[in-house]
Amino acid sequence: MSQFGPLILIAIVFYFFLIRPQMKKSKEAKLFREAMKKGDKVVTIGGIHGKILEIKETTVLLEAESKTRFVVERSAVSPEYSTGSGESELAVAASK
Repeated sequence: MSQFGPLILIAIVFYFFLIRPQMKKSKEAKLFREAMKKGDKVVTIGGIHGKILEIKETTVLLEAESKTRFVVERSAVSPEYSTGSGESELAVAASK
């Protein structure tokens, strides 16, 4: 049994320092994508800044500064750099 002690300790360390934080980050990203509303200002993972004009089941219509419109997947919107604007929960959280 004493042979397995270090192995069990390593497994516990991996869980708390690698697996659990990644699961938390994934959950927050999912909540972010569900909270997006029309009018929020977002940034895609490709670096495109835009304002949400329309939200569908799996896609988002964005308008860039030059009035250019893009259709991107919801998963392509980055929760790390988006701030939102308007009255959605995303905008309220970004203003705090």
